[in-house]
Amino acid sequence: MDHICACACSSDPSLYAGATELAYVKSAGPVRLCSLWSLRKLYRSTNCAENLLGSGVPEPKRRRRSTRHFVDHRRLRVIGGTGGKGACCFHSEPRKEYGGPDGGDGGNGGHVIFKVDPNVKSLSAIAPVCQGNHGEVGRSSNCFGRGGEHIYIKVPLGTLVKEDGIVLADLSQPGEEFIAAHGGAGGKGNRFFLSNENRAPMEATPGESGEERSLQLEMKSMAHAGMVGFPNAGKSSLLRLFSNARPAVASYPFTTLNPHVGVINYRDYEQISVADIPGIIEGAHQNRGLGFAFLRHIQRCLFLLYVLDLSQPEPWTQFHSLQYELRQFDESLLHRPHIIVANKIDLPQAREALQLLRQKTQSKVIAVSALTGENAEELIMHLRELYDEHQPSQQNRKTYSYW
Repeated sequence: MDHICACACSSDPSLYAGATELAYVKSAGPVRLCSLWSLRKLYRSTNCAENLLGSGVPEPKRRRRSTRHFVDHRRLRVIGGTGGKGACCFHSEPRKEYGGPDGGDGGNGGHVIFKVDPNVKSLSAIAPVCQGNHGEVGRSSNCFGRGGEHIYIKVPLGTLVKEDGIVLADLSQPGEEFIAAHGGAGGKGNRFFLSNENRAPMEATPGESGEERSLQLEMKSMAHAGMVGFPNAGKSSLLRLFSNARPAVASYPFTTLNPHVGVINYRDYEQISVADIPGIIEGAHQNRGLGFAFLRHIQRCLFLLYVLDLSQPEPWTQFHSLQYELRQFDESLLHRPHIIVANKIDLPQAREALQLLRQKTQSKVIAVSALTGENAEELIMHLRELYDEHQPSQQNRKTYSYW
């Protein structure tokens, strides 16, 4: 069958008027109208079909990539899988017409399980609704239905699972699991209802619905030390100085918008993790600035590092303001072991401010420079002393000999 395509390469302009939208195809029968996309599929040629498309047909838009930001709090609904329905059937074979009931039970629904994955750093990838797989229906010959597979949701280390403000689980160990919603039990087949009084039961039960709950996930960074300070005090620069963490550093406030955790490696293979908390401003306990959204990340820290800026006048007032904000948020934070890290000692006016700071406070003060690395080793060794002194499991740790 011969086909003739009227396109821009044709000599008759009346045939390809508006050829960017429609085209005519002449076959052995009557003339019929078709779309350009079907022409492309029909002819598979670049000469005719491409000329028909021209520039009038817009190219399909590329799917925009969605960027996932740091999320440390998530509300979600978890639903266990529904159990499978029990079967109602009877055994039958030659010369044994009434073999009795043989309907199997339905499979159980799958659970929804939270599992700690150290490689997960945020709650952004968790869907708002998570449901377990349903169980399969029962079958004849007393065959049970297959149970629904469990759904595993990966959560970061240090995730709290809450329901109506009540803590259900504290997932603080790698690989730790918590069943958030149980799957429903499978229904019973008619074999289950066989009795002396009822030899041919016609009853089978449906599967039970899975458990449904509304939960809140709250992430708290797992670090030994937490750095707190006002914006632009140099916390991120200090973290880059003594660890492999690479938070953003700039000369404007609120450069750090998300918590970062760096690890200090010692020669005896001991490791100390340090959390860089976004800058706190006055009134943070009243949800000003970044508010108290990130203050929860220092609640697990064994000791605190108050990072003060020596370039500001009266740096000891920074220390008192930080303690006031922590007191309003959680008074127990004031009883944590702490040291004062006086940053920017390389500036000319910092030496005089350092002497006044030591006179105004009773806490230990270590003057450092995140820019030049001055006294960085002293700070690292003092962190090790605090770690060895206040590590809870220190007395239960075993001593190993190396060869």
